[in-house]
Amino acid sequence: MASAERLDPWGHVLIDYRKLFTVFGVKPMKDLLEKLRELGPVHRLYRRGIVFAHRDFDKILEALRKGEKVAIVTGFMPSGPFHFGHKMVADQIIYLQSLGARAFIVIADAEAYAVRGLPRNKIIEYTKIYVANLIALGVDPDKTTFYMQTSYEEPYYRLIQMASAKVTMAEMEAIYGDLEPGKIMAALTQVADILHPQLDEFGGYKYVIVPVGPDQDPHIRLTRDIAERLNSEVGTIKPAATYHRLMRGIDGSGKMSSSRPESYISLNDPIDIAVKKLRNAFTGGRATAEEQRRLGGEPEKCSIYELYLYHLADDELLSRTFLDCRAGRLLCGEDKLVAVKLLREFLEEHQKRFKEIYDTVEDYIRLPSF
Repeated sequence: MASAERLDPWGHVLIDYRKLFTVFGVKPMKDLLEKLRELGPVHRLYRRGIVFAHRDFDKILEALRKGEKVAIVTGFMPSGPFHFGHKMVADQIIYLQSLGARAFIVIADAEAYAVRGLPRNKIIEYTKIYVANLIALGVDPDKTTFYMQTSYEEPYYRLIQMASAKVTMAEMEAIYGDLEPGKIMAALTQVADILHPQLDEFGGYKYVIVPVGPDQDPHIRLTRDIAERLNSEVGTIKPAATYHRLMRGIDGSGKMSSSRPESYISLNDPIDIAVKKLRNAFTGGRATAEEQRRLGGEPEKCSIYELYLYHLADDELLSRTFLDCRAGRLLCGEDKLVAVKLLREFLEEHQKRFKEIYDTVEDYIRLPSF
């Protein structure tokens, strides 16, 4: 496979989503919306095309319809503040839990240490912040297993070692390109993260769904290959995956990322700081108000509209904003006033819940001793 057709799960660049269909063989989510409606109201992320593709999600929906055991597995790398890009994943967890799935949420501390080079004390600090944010957003801790990669159960670590024997270096380089030891370990550890709920020791969840951004598809493809190779020994089968569009940074450059402070609004930012970031955010406006009234704006390029699309706006406001912007009836300054109000209301309520939960985090996750 040519290097141009590889995806970088550790990069910060937005990719051409069409490649997932044409090169890597994923299926469109829109074909499954009717099946989702059979289970109840469809979440906005699916209705609005933000969760846009899948591998074997139809099998997950059928299992949920039959009341069979389903696990959702997802992870967060504690490499910086918890931002709206992370909230998008949390919203998917909450939705799938409402349909009957149990969540396994990994805090990828080993990867943060080996790939990002973060000190352990900072990783622990971010871990507590992430877990508190997830619960404050509505992740049900009674239907969730929170764990850290360096502080978990023995069979999980055995699975990492077994996975390492089921793939060659040439195969990994074909998927990832040039690799260093830390990234090799991170990839194999993610295989265990995704597959371990299938083991009897963790509940025997044979149906596993993993919501990811398209840049994480290399991990999904590696895991699906290894699952088949481990089947005769431990009974693992291919996990399913859904793919969501990545939020662009509010600076208009690349994806929203914890390692680029200029790109995100954190859910724990002081509200005046968050509002200032929003007011300075990149928009799809024209050079002048006169030009915007004449030519109309470009909401598809606007980070404010994207916050509406993913998080802040109901369907009516979203539609009205898009149409008024394109027609030149809405200027960016006016739009930002609406966005500021919505952002402020959301953060005030969320941060109140976060403070109530933060001191109880260690009731939900075992922190490593060093």
